[in-house]
Amino acid sequence: MKKIKVECELNIYQEEQLDTSELELIAKAKDMVRKAYAVYSGFQVGCALRLASGEIITGNNQENASYPAGICAERVALSYANANFPDIPVVSLAIVAYTNGAYTTLPVTPCGICRQVLLECEARFNQAIKIYMYGQNGIHVIDSSRKLLPFSFDKNFLPEK
Repeated sequence: MKKIKVECELNIYQEEQLDTSELELIAKAKDMVRKAYAVYSGFQVGCALRLASGEIITGNNQENASYPAGICAERVALSYANANFPDIPVVSLAIVAYTNGAYTTLPVTPCGICRQVLLECEARFNQAIKIYMYGQNGIHVIDSSRKLLPFSFDKNFLPEK
């Protein structure tokens, strides 16, 4: 038997430790969280991403009575960015969640599907996306979605054309 150890390192910051561009991204995600359509779960999520051009794209979760038809905030923002700016890479992304009248104490991470979409975005442009996960007790920052999904599925598993 062979054993492989996988570790993930992230940094935890307080708001006063971030620069103005990072705080701007988180503020945009906070703006979007209140506009989320989360009538079934009450769990509102906002996302803001920054393109290499400096432009900020936002999104929020959109629920549906047929639960699988809903879409996460991250995928809303990433899909808009990829559809409207297909040649400009995403360089950073912030996620904020709000429930029961307050921002979550702990940062929320992207779900599995969103992690896979983030990985595809990174592969598409061969560039890591820095991810800011906001919580009242601190902001978790990770340098790449690959660190959130170390055993990922990518084009290397697909048959060659």
